[in-house]
Amino acid sequence: QVQLVESGGGLVQAGGSLRLSCEASGSIFSIRPMGWYRQAPGKQRELVARITSDGNTDYLDSVKGRFTISRDNSKNVVYLQMNSLKPEDTYIYYCNIVVGSRVWWGQGTQVTVSS
Repeated sequence: QVQLVESGGGLVQAGGSLRLSCEASGSIFSIRPMGWYRQAPGKQRELVARITSDGNTDYLDSVKGRFTISRDNSKNVVYLQMNSLKPEDTYIYYCNIVVGSRVWWGQGTQVTVSS
């Protein structure tokens, strides 16, 4: 079993910043790929950013230059630093981790950006 706990969401004005954190625990015996996704009600979940076990990153085009994903391998934590937030970044954000052939998800954290 793997558990993911997200934190750091909230309400922020446009142009502001938030940092999301996701701590993984459980049956994790090595560094694993992790990522952040977001989803609006009735919409498909979309990839925001991901980071491989060796630190390579990938971003959704609309967040490039504004969001940064990073990880602390000693703590099994992945972060998403979100700067210059826009109202269209309002979503529930989920982190995930790939362990073997299975993908585990956190419970999600709401990010709301007001105009």
